[in-house]
Amino acid sequence: MEFFDTDTPVIGMVHLPPLSDAPNFEGDRTRIRERLCRDASALETGGIDGIMLENFGDAPFYPGRVPRHVVADIAALAATLREQVSIPFGVNVLRNDVRSAIGIAAATGGAFVRANVHTGARLTDQGIVEGTAHETLRLRERLDADVAILADLDVKHSAPLARRPVEGTLSELIERGGANAVIVSGAGTGEAVDGDVLDRVIEHRDARGLDVPILIGSGLTPETAPELLSLADGAIVGTALKRDGETTAPVDERAVERLVASIP
Repeated sequence: MEFFDTDTPVIGMVHLPPLSDAPNFEGDRTRIRERLCRDASALETGGIDGIMLENFGDAPFYPGRVPRHVVADIAALAATLREQVSIPFGVNVLRNDVRSAIGIAAATGGAFVRANVHTGARLTDQGIVEGTAHETLRLRERLDADVAILADLDVKHSAPLARRPVEGTLSELIERGGANAVIVSGAGTGEAVDGDVLDRVIEHRDARGLDVPILIGSGLTPETAPELLSLADGAIVGTALKRDGETTAPVDERAVERLVASIP
């Protein structure tokens, strides 16, 4: 991913508190912006390579398109983020509104988006979530947006509707879905990646000659980073960078520094 200054980028999460219309929204947008700025500053100062902005606090999530006022909230916060940091950032609109994420990134200078379900379909707590690659790629083309699509292979908090070999899913995600990077995660937020699955994904990617980075999507810690990042091409990290290892807590700059220092 040429927009990073390293061959093994680590992307830190900015988990937004509940936004407007979410059940736990507190009605104070100023506090949300202040939290965003503090977390983003701690990530950049601690040495992280990029930031993923995500409406993590909005559970229960809409399965597809989110309302316009939520898109507006995230877009305004993405613009604030762009002013706050100099490192690349991206957008994830949960649960799977990749089209809105593309639009927000294009309008605010975002370099990438996360597509939780890019191709195929998954059974989630929102019901069946279907991939929108056919719409996402066409929208990106219409917007003339230089935005990379980081697509999950086996997204957290979900199950496949039918079991398929991971190799076939990977090939379709890249060759038919047009993903620019593939994310391999554990079963849930903060859970470690299955090493055997990671090995199979990387082996198949290399055997097929697919020039697409493989990213760790969950569970990376200072203890596991040396081994995992000797295999994968980068990572997205949230929980390990938070105060006391709590996913919803503020970013801890010292935790960021510890993780960055562990990277080979």
